[in-house]
Amino acid sequence: MKVELINHTQNALELLLRTKNTRLAFKEDPATWSAEKKAEHLAYMRDTIRSSWEFCDYVFELSGVTRAFTHQLVRTRTGAYAQESQRTVDVREHPVAKPQSIASSANANEWWDEMVGRVKDFYADLVDGEIPVQDARGILPTNMTTSIVAKFNLRTLHDMAKVRLCTRTQGEYQDVFREMRRRVIEVHPWVEQFGFIEVHCVSEGTCAFPRYGRTSCQFWDARMDLTSLREETRIKFWSTEKQVAVPVAHGGKTM
Repeated sequence: MKVELINHTQNALELLLRTKNTRLAFKEDPATWSAEKKAEHLAYMRDTIRSSWEFCDYVFELSGVTRAFTHQLVRTRTGAYAQESQRTVDVREHPVAKPQSIASSANANEWWDEMVGRVKDFYADLVDGEIPVQDARGILPTNMTTSIVAKFNLRTLHDMAKVRLCTRTQGEYQDVFREMRRRVIEVHPWVEQFGFIEVHCVSEGTCAFPRYGRTSCQFWDARMDLTSLREETRIKFWSTEKQVAVPVAHGGKTM
């Protein structure tokens, strides 16, 4: 598996701050701010409306990943994708990734190698016998490796990270997303400093999957269980008159 960040918004920090300022009619140029002032406003942005985050894009090239993984990846509707085509490309030489659980079992490992070898031989025979690649691909394993280019904005990466870095997520997806996060932090260290791309429990202090977390996750903490608080808040919220906020922009911030 290989993850490369092949393109990104170069001036992402200033662009984030400028778009946030525009929304609040704050006319100062963030490029002229001190590092301290930028940090102050970034910390503010981390916990406010996230529309500005959508202006910052990151383009990744992922290679040596499985089709099983990319089937999950492309479910993220707010991404853009260009993937190697099994309809037109002869993929007989592409490796088939072997899960660790199979590699560590003598019997399963032997069965896997035998079956994968047979399937790839059959695929090659079909293509060599003038069966169209688009038809022969039907027998290929889900773990056949592939390449894909994927573009996400910072808001999407923030949302994906909450669940795709979680221990409940399939191992390959965790590995790929950890590397994507590392690549982003290489070019924009403030992403790590201000927690823009973090797993849910770190980002929010609660568990994204509490039924799983309380029984199976090493990071589970009883303080993450807010069941009683949610019920108390529900009763209080629906038994009182509505409250209406009156925010006022001042100095590039609201309340």
